[in-house]
Amino acid sequence: MFRILIACLLAVTVAGCATSQRPQTDQSEIVARSYRDPGPSTLTLYTMINTRTGSGAHTSLMISASERIIFDPAGSFRADVVPIKDDVLYGITPAVERAYRSSHARETHYARIQTIQVTPQQAEIAYQLAKQSGPVPGAYCAHSTARLLQQVPGFEQIQATFYPVKLSDQFGQIPGVVTAEYRENDSADLQAGLAANNAALNQLEAASTN
Repeated sequence: MFRILIACLLAVTVAGCATSQRPQTDQSEIVARSYRDPGPSTLTLYTMINTRTGSGAHTSLMISASERIIFDPAGSFRADVVPIKDDVLYGITPAVERAYRSSHARETHYARIQTIQVTPQQAEIAYQLAKQSGPVPGAYCAHSTARLLQQVPGFEQIQATFYPVKLSDQFGQIPGVVTAEYRENDSADLQAGLAANNAALNQLEAASTN
């Protein structure tokens, strides 16, 4: 177990699964930014993978329920237009989702994106569990996501793990999961990607209010 934690901690220093120091948004801003996707209820597992070694660096879960959120345990994503409470990102519009995946995909890492359609009841359970999770310790991104999924009816077979790729492999075995990859070849610097996408979202926000 100790070696597992050390391995995950080494990975998170370059990929974003670290102890969160995120500012906390008040509830009024969360309500104002709330977004509900018009499509079916879904769960989308993101796994950030090192392009050289194939090792997992971060895990997160987008939940499309009564509103669409991303459970981003011990994650690094921040954007001015995205409210954050503990490790839940709110207001996940299509533009924000693109910014999220783009921020993580870079020369050194790509995003494996696995989506499954679920019932509204399953999605709502996952949504409530994410909101109740509180801040997640560094290196527990895959573990906390696996524990959340275990509590959703139909996903009880998911086994707890500290390895993002192992969780992705389990998720991929569930009937109905659709898997895609998202790659970019820009700077390996995660912070540069976050800054660029934050600027793009702010520009889009400004344009929409003019």
